[in-house]
Amino acid sequence: MKAWITAHRPLVAGAAVLVLGGVVVLIFALLRPAPEPPVAAPPSTSAARTTTTSTTTPTNAPPATTAPTTTRTTTVPPGSPFPESLRGQDVSRLPTDRKVVALTFDAGANAAGLPSILRTLADQRVHATFFLTGDFAQADPGHVQAILAAGHRVGNHSMTHPYLTRLPDNEIAGELTKAEQVLLRTGADPRPLFRFPYGDRDARTIAAVNARGYVAVRWTVDTLGWQGTAAGGSARRVVDRTIEALQPGEIVLMHIGSHPDDRSTLDADALPDVIAAARARGYEFVTLDALLGDGPAG
Repeated sequence: MKAWITAHRPLVAGAAVLVLGGVVVLIFALLRPAPEPPVAAPPSTSAARTTTTSTTTPTNAPPATTAPTTTRTTTVPPGSPFPESLRGQDVSRLPTDRKVVALTFDAGANAAGLPSILRTLADQRVHATFFLTGDFAQADPGHVQAILAAGHRVGNHSMTHPYLTRLPDNEIAGELTKAEQVLLRTGADPRPLFRFPYGDRDARTIAAVNARGYVAVRWTVDTLGWQGTAAGGSARRVVDRTIEALQPGEIVLMHIGSHPDDRSTLDADALPDVIAAARARGYEFVTLDALLGDGPAG
C-alpha cells in the first residue's frame, strides 16, 4: 500500500485538494444568510387611474362615452305624423282656398254600392278616401284590396263602429288598434286618418284619437244618401246637397252600403252627377292626404 501511494502520490494529492475544497464550499453555503423575498412591484399608474375612475367620477368631468341606446316611446304609436295644427280638431273641411273637393266613403255594413262607386271613380279618374271598419275589412279583405288597387286612400273607422263617447280611453285605443291591425293585414295603412262612427265625438275622445297617432276627420256635408228612399231620399237630393254646400276644401260624406230596408244605394247612384256638377263649377278632387300636404287630384 505504501508503495502504491508513493507511486500515485500526485493523484492522491489532487483528490485530497478536491475533497477539501468541497468541504470549504459547503461550510460557506451553510453560514451565508438566506436571501430576502422579492418585493412586489407597486401597481402601475394606469391601473390605479382605471380603478379610481370606475368608482369615483369627478363632478366637472364630461360624461363617459357609451354605446348609443334606442329609446322607444309608448305614448305615441308608430305611424304617419299629422300636422300639429290639426290636433284637438275634428276637421270639417280642408284648410285651403283652392277649388278642391274630397269625396269620402264610410263602410261599416255591406258593400252593395262598392262596385258601382269604384267603376265611376275609375271612369272619371277621381281618387277618394274610404273610411273602413275592421269588421268590414275582416269580413271580406277583397273589398279593401279592390279599393287599394284602384289607387284610393283608406282611413280608420274603428273596429266595431261603436259610440266612442260611451267608452273609456283604453277601449277607444283598442277600437283603433284592432281596426288598424286588420287593415294592415289586408295591405292598407289607415294612419293617420280617422273618422268617428256616427260622428260621435267630444274633446276627450278627440284627444284619445290623437294620442294613438290619428287626426280626426269629419265632413262639410252629409249627403244623407244613407237614409234611403223611405225618408224621402233620392239621387237628386244627394247631388243637390253636395253642390249647395260646395266650397274650397269641401269634404263630402257618402256611404258604400245599401239601406237596410229598401236596399237603395243612393250615394253610388248619384256619384257620376256629383262629379260632373262639381267639375262644371271648376272644382277638382283630392284625397284626404291633402291634409298632410300631398295627395292625388283629378
